[in-house]
Amino acid sequence: MTATFQQLSEDDSSEEIYDPKRSFDDLGVAPELVATLAGQGITHPFAVQALTLPDGLAGRDVCGKAKTGSGKTLAFGLPLLMRAGQAVDGKPRGLVLVPTRELAVQVAEVLSPLGQAIARRVVVVYGGADIDRQIKQLGKGCDVVIATPGRLTDLVERGEVSLADVKVAVLDEADRMADMGFLPQVDWVLRRIEGPHQTMLFSATLDGDVDRLVRRHLSDPVLHQVESAVPTVESMEHRFLQVHQMDKVRVAAAISRGARKALLFVRTKRGADRLVEQLQREGVPAAAIHGDLRQSSREKALADFSRSKLPVLVATDVAARGLDIDDVDVVVHYDPPEDHKAYLHRSGRTARAGGSGVVATLVLWDQILEVERIQRRLGLRLPIVEIFSNDSRLSALDQWDPQEEAASA
Repeated sequence: MTATFQQLSEDDSSEEIYDPKRSFDDLGVAPELVATLAGQGITHPFAVQALTLPDGLAGRDVCGKAKTGSGKTLAFGLPLLMRAGQAVDGKPRGLVLVPTRELAVQVAEVLSPLGQAIARRVVVVYGGADIDRQIKQLGKGCDVVIATPGRLTDLVERGEVSLADVKVAVLDEADRMADMGFLPQVDWVLRRIEGPHQTMLFSATLDGDVDRLVRRHLSDPVLHQVESAVPTVESMEHRFLQVHQMDKVRVAAAISRGARKALLFVRTKRGADRLVEQLQREGVPAAAIHGDLRQSSREKALADFSRSKLPVLVATDVAARGLDIDDVDVVVHYDPPEDHKAYLHRSGRTARAGGSGVVATLVLWDQILEVERIQRRLGLRLPIVEIFSNDSRLSALDQWDPQEEAASA
């Protein structure tokens, strides 16, 4: 793989690349799309967008190393919509492959209104939903299809969609597709694109299986990397709270009442359902997302939470993979994570795209050693503060410093 490489921190103010005053119009985005973005309150690009848009719009293969929440949907979506063109004989000209149905829906929610602005029809297909309904949507013709690999493979094999005319292909969260075992299907799908085409790949990591995918399917790609200005663990406020079993739900409820948008993590699907019922009994509106729920229920919960109609979402680790939700101000590890990697993955749902957030871990007496071990792996050394549900500090976790309190005690 021959590649041009460019790296930029989110706080880089280089006038040539990431001038905060630079607009989407300056980067070459179509006026209709600029106007639609402005109507959504989006006027200036994030770093990953400023880096990748010129190359994407020029038709180059692009390889972007960026984490979820960095703004990459627009980074690939705008070039995709502008360059793919309109379908001929119902065959899509643009393709986006994503690892999960939740991410497929979120990408579609971003791209569909933009597509309407320039007469591009976007259709989303994924497993766990009515395939006949999706076939009917595809039968009406679409310019861009957003899909999970398994469902798209099924539809292609049935002859319900052809990829022969695809001019722009996007692989989003390629590392997650690798982790979930989808790369053979991704490879199969990409080999069904018959003519010359542009490929854009975005991933949090570019080694191992993802690197092999890049070498096999991208031609002379330009590489762009967006690094956080500070390490992920340092971009958040961390609170470790020792709670008592009988008081644990009420502590979670008190934290949730003080948050605009709280995401709570549990280890099991049964635990998620049980916690939702307990929070509701405490007067806290909440919903769960996990693999045993009907897809319509998952989508409604996620949509209500994303639009701030629902203040609390309870999720298992698997269900939360690929979620791209803005403005989560509190993440609660209701059940402590299995290890430091899981802690970072869960906690990364807050403090996204330059924002800030608080991460609270609820710790029972027999979990203290386990949580201290996770802290050491994260490079943290914070007190585990015993706390009860009637403590006023729970409603404003970001307003107190447990280290200062420990030092003055």
